[in-house]
Amino acid sequence: MNANTPPAALHLVLGDEELLMDRAVASIVGQIRSTQQPGEDLPVTKLRAGDASAPELAELLSPSLFAEDRVVVLEAAAEAGKDAMAIVVDAAADPPAGAVLIVMHSGGGRAKALVGSLQKSGAVTHECVKLTKASERVDFVKREFTAAQVRVSGDVVDAIVESVGSELRELAAACSQLIADTGGKVDVAAVRRYYSGKAEVSGFDVADKAVAGDRPGALEALRWAQHRGVPHVLLADALADAVRTIALVGSAGRGDPFRMAGELGMPPWKIKKAQGQARTWNGRTIAEALQIVAQLNADVKGQAADFDYAVERAVSVVAELSSR
Repeated sequence: MNANTPPAALHLVLGDEELLMDRAVASIVGQIRSTQQPGEDLPVTKLRAGDASAPELAELLSPSLFAEDRVVVLEAAAEAGKDAMAIVVDAAADPPAGAVLIVMHSGGGRAKALVGSLQKSGAVTHECVKLTKASERVDFVKREFTAAQVRVSGDVVDAIVESVGSELRELAAACSQLIADTGGKVDVAAVRRYYSGKAEVSGFDVADKAVAGDRPGALEALRWAQHRGVPHVLLADALADAVRTIALVGSAGRGDPFRMAGELGMPPWKIKKAQGQARTWNGRTIAEALQIVAQLNADVKGQAADFDYAVERAVSVVAELSSR
């Protein structure tokens, strides 16, 4: 988009990866502002569609008297009620003059049909699905460095993903911090130095000890992580990633990690590591562990009354399953 190109009036930010969704909205707003004259104001109104009443939405999306430029961001559109959804569909079919409508939608929810309606109305779709594969997180880290015009080796990227974990905001922050601390000269030594003693912070030390059957070591590492304020979600993600990796690698059978890397979508070092860990697991215990980490994911996102206890119990059970 350039200064001579009018901004699209309707955008659909589709997915459940919050960082990518936030960046998509910021990019759209930035592009719109780039088409304005210096000093022009651009009001940006954000409203959760799932919480808004139909009258609130109707007022927000109705044409203004002077058709001034403005941006309306509807968050959590997947949870919009029937009346609210109808108003959004009508506004999308005929956007108010001067307004740009950005609808943030997970792709599911009770208002799932809204996605198709918006796309039929010509919405520019911004895909922001959650990155679930290790290879996708590796690609994300590569893009972070590319965007910052910093060249790094594949070993550096792998070291960052291993040290930081699966949370995109943490990965993005780590890339920015490493670039700032090294003046853009990021190597594996710098990653190890920066994260020296912080394995527990990322949750990987806890997870590695748990899947290895080292219950005392895993619980000790967990206490350090909790003491340092590591978010429960990151600890749960690390444990889940370790268990799922063992399940995936174990089911693939023995083989050359480098050959298997493309098939499994993960770096060779991770496959080799999981092959060693898988020796203490079998089909029954890994199935039980998968159920445990799935429940932990739900627990740390609101189901558990005590998040610390939920994580500690899951770590303990996984470690016991590995040692059977």
